[in-house]
Amino acid sequence: MNKSFVKFVTDFGPLVVFFFFYYNSDKDLKIAIPPFIIATLISLFVVWIIEKKIPMVPLVSGILITLFGGLTIYFDNAIFLYIKPTIINVLFGLTLLFGKFFTDEPILKKIMGKSLPLTSKGWDLLNKRWVYFFFGIAILNECVWRTQSEEFWVNFKVWGLLPITFIFTAFQIPLINKYKINE
Repeated sequence: MNKSFVKFVTDFGPLVVFFFFYYNSDKDLKIAIPPFIIATLISLFVVWIIEKKIPMVPLVSGILITLFGGLTIYFDNAIFLYIKPTIINVLFGLTLLFGKFFTDEPILKKIMGKSLPLTSKGWDLLNKRWVYFFFGIAILNECVWRTQSEEFWVNFKVWGLLPITFIFTAFQIPLINKYKINE
């Protein structure tokens, strides 16, 4: 089986499951969350079977989806699901911000260094940009869920945050090209 296809399905499959159940249950989070959690856990299991490890970002995401989804159902309060993206982005931002104090180089370099050869200055700049991005997305998520309807937030989470992330990533290409080490 094509590894890229499997990665795509494990990354986006749980989201498709969530949308399917959300929009086929008259937009009821209590009905959409359990299949979302199950699909997320299945995706993590599939990744583990194929790669014999689970990368940190999907693992943390899966744990938080299960935790906050479970809290949302248990307490019958959607706020737990709304704050999940905020918490994830703040955690990622803090990890990148303070990671350099625990290692001699930016955490982003430790994660991507083998696939992206950059100068030290390039890694520092890229790391800072991602710190700002994660904190900015956390603030944006808070603004949206606090001021908009649940349906708007659900759509924003996918059709807003995902494109924003892709666009931000694309805007990093000039920096990467400028500081790339030619081998």
